[in-house]
Amino acid sequence: MNARQQSPSTARNREPILDALRSLLPSEARVLELASGTGEHAVFFAGAMPGWSWQPSDPDAAARASIEAWRQEAAIANLLPPIEIDARALEWGVAGPFDAIVAINMIHISPWEATLGLMAGAGRLLAPGGVLYTYGAYKRGGAHTAPSNEAFEQWLKGRDPAFGVRDLEAVEAAANAQGLKLRDVIAMPANNFSLAFER
Repeated sequence: MNARQQSPSTARNREPILDALRSLLPSEARVLELASGTGEHAVFFAGAMPGWSWQPSDPDAAARASIEAWRQEAAIANLLPPIEIDARALEWGVAGPFDAIVAINMIHISPWEATLGLMAGAGRLLAPGGVLYTYGAYKRGGAHTAPSNEAFEQWLKGRDPAFGVRDLEAVEAAANAQGLKLRDVIAMPANNFSLAFER
């Protein structure tokens, strides 16, 4: 049985996310991805940018199996085997420095403690001038940016009350506390945003 999982949203958002990452990162970079999920993003980005050494990770064993299955099929030299990382852990078991840490659709589909852990890990592991890139739905000024995001948050909280669309300003404050400064807010399709923080 093939362990590869598929996420319909990946096909819709991978090109705009790649464009954002290309605008933020050099052509050669060491990248750590948190919450890599199915692994489809990792395969796509590593395949598009052979100068990026891409380290996928996920706390879920089934997700790691999917990432590895996609990796084996793609046979991309710069895509590394997936590792287990829980963003909330005090140590992630991986050695920095990284030029970038990437977290796509993680912040709203995890407890707030995972966001705090993400910021702490980025503060530890990013090289000076390195970028933390996050993508997803965010509130601005405490308000949803679209009715669809409000409905999305209700669906998220139905899955787990600890999930939710976060305030961009709260995410920025958590980043600032770890020595990261918000460099860019990029409007993305489907009422999402890319945030780029710099160490």
